[in-house]
Amino acid sequence: MNKLLIVGTVAFDAIETPFGKTDKILGGAATYIGLSASHFNVKSAIVSVVGDDFPQEYLDLLTSRNIDISGLEVVQGGKTFFWSGLYHNDLNSRDTLDTQLNVLADFQPKVPQDFKDADVVMLGNLHPLVQSSVLDQMEKQPKLVVLDTMNFWMDCALPELLDVIKRVDVITINDEEARQLTGEYSLVKAAAKIHTMGPKYVVIKKGEHGALLFHQKEIFFAPALPLEEVFDPTGAGDTFAGGFSGFIAQSENVSFGNMKNAIIYGSNLASFCVEKFGTERMVTLEKAEVQQRLQQFKALTQFDIVLEK
Repeated sequence: MNKLLIVGTVAFDAIETPFGKTDKILGGAATYIGLSASHFNVKSAIVSVVGDDFPQEYLDLLTSRNIDISGLEVVQGGKTFFWSGLYHNDLNSRDTLDTQLNVLADFQPKVPQDFKDADVVMLGNLHPLVQSSVLDQMEKQPKLVVLDTMNFWMDCALPELLDVIKRVDVITINDEEARQLTGEYSLVKAAAKIHTMGPKYVVIKKGEHGALLFHQKEIFFAPALPLEEVFDPTGAGDTFAGGFSGFIAQSENVSFGNMKNAIIYGSNLASFCVEKFGTERMVTLEKAEVQQRLQQFKALTQFDIVLEK
């Protein structure tokens, strides 16, 4: 079974949307990535840190999904990373109400020995120095390294971010971040500039409008599935990343053609994530539901174009 190493936050979130609000619930980039990747036949591990206030039931949930947590450090007397956010009516914009780094402030990642030869490394959104530290600990070059980042690191740790970008094969960012990173408004020009920074593949996420995949001169576009209701977009991008990296790890194929499939599988899983608060929908998601919605994606995207002679 192929190995997927996941790096990112395991956290508490408090979320408010036009449809309701929550107290502290399970969140964090690595959590969403892990739950999403668990839908594939891969052996995965999370590298992260929590405090001793993190409930055992959440740890049990991760292990029940065949996720190795030997790299998830529990700091005695420490408090788990906490984020609170308020989404506006369109759900595309949000305000961060509170961020408490807590144990994440001094986090030194430790890759489990059994995953230092992982086939795929998924670097979830974290400080670029933490992401680089994980790559430094790998004992062999992974078949694929995927990086997710955000505008916050572009603002406060750009040199470190550019250093880690040089070392990855795939970068996933949203359209606003792609423009900020490159200074280019055109996403085609932005992707071309990011290629020169190191990554062979560039995934630009456009939320409810789908995702773009760039490789040299090739471009692929995957729409997002139109949904009747979007309840909470928190974690959708991480769920997408988990589906993308999980599919690649399972299939052992890092070609552009196979990444098209990975984009669809990631988009499919992300479409479930937004239906409930936090990780709730991903916890109850069944394989039959995933397969049924994949058929909807297929019907949405496949057709024959009749070319006039």
